[in-house]
Amino acid sequence: MLAAEEAAASVVIVTGASRGIGAAIALGAAAAGYAVAVNYAADASGARDVVARIHAMGGQAEAIQADVSRPAQVVALFEAAAAMGRLIAVVNNAGITGNHIGRLSDVPTTTVQRVVDVNVAGVLFVSQEAVRRLSTGNGGAGGSIINISSTATKAGSPGTWVHYAATKGAVDVLTTGLAAEVAGEGIRVNCVAPGSTNTGLHAAAGMPDRIERLSPTIPMGRAAEPEEVAAAVLWLLSDEAAYITGAVLPVSGGR
Repeated sequence: MLAAEEAAASVVIVTGASRGIGAAIALGAAAAGYAVAVNYAADASGARDVVARIHAMGGQAEAIQADVSRPAQVVALFEAAAAMGRLIAVVNNAGITGNHIGRLSDVPTTTVQRVVDVNVAGVLFVSQEAVRRLSTGNGGAGGSIINISSTATKAGSPGTWVHYAATKGAVDVLTTGLAAEVAGEGIRVNCVAPGSTNTGLHAAAGMPDRIERLSPTIPMGRAAEPEEVAAAVLWLLSDEAAYITGAVLPVSGGR
């Protein structure tokens, strides 16, 4: 973390930050002294609420609309964030399940395409722009990229979200490859892989009781809270993790 007097001008972009894990990351980053670019695709009300909560704690934040699957909108997101101060980190949190539950063969092709566009192409586009701006090879000052994956990559979510789990596997591979590619350019690339987490994602997908059903299968006996996932992200952004890159850190209660 930068010195306190510099922290207010140190900007972190959090994609998909209007609710759930993304909102918790944005709020945690603000509490740590970062200025936060609160990205959202469609939930303007949620993003404004996160910004209002940050302002109420005396922090700096702006809600910035951008669909990460659209390269031109990604560039506009970074331009808006750059106007807030010096960009030092990007958290690739935006991700969707497509709100479809069932076998892969039954998932509409339009849903599969949209999930891939956001969860894979979106992370790639944001990472590309982050490297262009942060790399010391391009005149940048370095920084961090944190990707949000999922422990769904372990079993593949058969019968529910194989399409989603597959995209998160791609995020893990991206983390490994990009970390090695830019390690000499002042950029650390890491990944946090949450397990079951108490967010609205499950209810939105039509499984409001999923957390309760899965909790007995978790060694710690409960799902994670969004703030616990955010804490892992903030640690990876900190100087305490200065020698860590290419890591995929599970936050899963042992599952």
